[in-house]
This record gives sequence, C-alpha cells and structure tokens, in this order.
Amino acid sequence: MKNITTCILVALIMLSCSKKDEEAPSDSIYNIPTSWEKQDGRNITFSDLKGKVLVTAMIFTSCKTACPRLTAEMRTISQKVGKTDPDQIQYVLISIDPENDTPNAMKRYLDMNRFNEKEWTFIRGSEEEIRELANIMAVKYKQISPIEFSHSNIITVYSKKGVLSFQKEGLDSDYEAIVHEIKKQIQL
Repeated sequence: MKNITTCILVALIMLSCSKKDEEAPSDSIYNIPTSWEKQDGRNITFSDLKGKVLVTAMIFTSCKTACPRLTAEMRTISQKVGKTDPDQIQYVLISIDPENDTPNAMKRYLDMNRFNEKEWTFIRGSEEEIRELANIMAVKYKQISPIEFSHSNIITVYSKKGVLSFQKEGLDSDYEAIVHEIKKQIQL
C-alpha cells in the first residue's frame, strides 16, 4: 500500500510540473539573464514569460514618427489575433531610450494606447543591455539627437520556448503572415 501511495504521489508531482520548468533551447530569448524594469517599476526577466508566445517591438515613447505607427501595427495585430488567454501571449514593447522612458512614461504610453497590462508589458534596461538585445533581435538603432533615434521597424514573434519564429520588417498593412504565425505558435 505504501508503494502505491508513493507511486501516486510521484506521478502527481511529475504531472504538476509545467512547461515553464522545461529547459529552454540554446537560442531561446529566455536564456538572456538580464533583469528589465517594467512600467510598474518591478523587474522582470524574459524567463518570467516562459510558456507564452511573445510579440515584441523596440520603440521610444517620445517618438513622433515611426513608433506610433509601429505601436498601431502591434495593436492591429493583437486585434486580428483576437482574444486569447493572457497566459498564452505577451505583447512586449522594449524601450531604446531608457533615460527618458521611465516607468511612469512607459505606463502613460500603455494607458494612452489603452493596452491591457495583462497582455502588454513595456520594459527598459541599461543602454548596454538594450544594445545587446537589439543585436539579438536584429534591430538597428542610433541616437541622432538628444531626443530622437533612427531605428529599424521590426515586430518579432517568439515561440512559447522563446525561439524566434517570425519577423515582420517595415511599416505596412500586410498582417496576414504574422497573425497566422502568432495563432500557430499559440496552438503549439
């Protein structure tokens, strides 16, 4: 009887282990050890988002040209993906201007765009950390004045294991491929 109880207990423990406990592939964004500051002032790592499809873009809040369009594209993509369980997907905006994009500025930006904080996160890190992440994501940016940056306009989709699965480059209205990829990754 004791052996049966032990076997049942071991089986329950094994079943209770979630996919979040699985080791990430070597090319997973979840392996980046950096801690990022969120819009609420709390810190987060990408591994905290393990098990979710991530949709990311690098922007800065004082941008008046490309970033509002990139943000609008992210919103449209989110709408076309449709309502999903917040445990399945996370939209992540990453600041390339940590000096000016304080938690309050990031929070205002999310509020101004009416983004639900259960599905949307805005993060910032140090200049060095952001540059490293931008290189990983193949995003190029350069500060061209104290308040202006020139940057790539890329939206990236990561699988639930944190592996890059799709990138949409440029500002256009062709959403079919990225929406299809996000829905596919959610189903996996």
